[in-house]
Amino acid sequence: MPTAPRRTDDVLEGVFAAIARDVHYRWVLSIVSTATLQYTAAAVTDRGRRRASNEDAFGYSVEDGVYVVCDGMGGAAGGEVASTLAVEEILRLLAGFRETALREEAGRSDASHSGDVPSIVAEAVDAANTAIHSRAQRSLRLNGMGTTLVAVVVGEERLWVVNVGDSRCYQLRSRGLRACTEDHSLIEEQVRMGRMTRAEAARSPLRHIITRALGTQRQVTPDVFELKPEPGDMYLLCSDGLTRELADGEIERILRAEGTLEERCAALVEAANRSGGQDNITCVLIGVSEAA
Repeated sequence: MPTAPRRTDDVLEGVFAAIARDVHYRWVLSIVSTATLQYTAAAVTDRGRRRASNEDAFGYSVEDGVYVVCDGMGGAAGGEVASTLAVEEILRLLAGFRETALREEAGRSDASHSGDVPSIVAEAVDAANTAIHSRAQRSLRLNGMGTTLVAVVVGEERLWVVNVGDSRCYQLRSRGLRACTEDHSLIEEQVRMGRMTRAEAARSPLRHIITRALGTQRQVTPDVFELKPEPGDMYLLCSDGLTRELADGEIERILRAEGTLEERCAALVEAANRSGGQDNITCVLIGVSEAA
């Protein structure tokens, strides 16, 4: 669980939305195709070995092409409320995203939306931030709650990755594993500026402090990255309970092993627990292949 920047299990027709709680969950959803690419997804979340509850949440809608992981924070039940609300709001606000993205990619405008796809995604994040912040202001028990967010939204020939905080997206290709996001954390910013080495960052007592989160301030600025997916790609969305326990090389080794997407998600969580399981652990894995 990150530190604030000081920061139903529902299966619907065509929509998959799951909110993590106190036990280990696994889900797989059937395949969905665009005209040229086919997407399959699986997810696993786990409380970890040290936490009394699970403040992570995830959800996805394959029909809308939206996949989300959030890692909540805040006293009492604040973390669970913030992450749950963020997932629900992003799925609701980006319902119909695939159709919007297809129009954008085809160069046609839609008067019902303002701006291009990155703007639409950023507007959804801003609205989710407002919902969390407003809820926190109405309840002393929830005051100060917030959540990270990492999401993938899929069009026809492109996809977009959005993040706030230190939950990550990775892309796996034959050439290797690479991070598609940059952590919004105090230590990562020091590393990027050359003021701290990776070894120093790993030992720093400040490594849990994030510099951006949904809900802790009236406004938040997400990063939005555009990528061109290819058959054979895998995209991993995960909370920091995974990345603080496993190095990128170990994550890549597990993702390249034989098995289904669900089995690889489970293997990542099991490896993180073996390494200590200090925090909640959540993985959403998206596979890309050629459409049949």
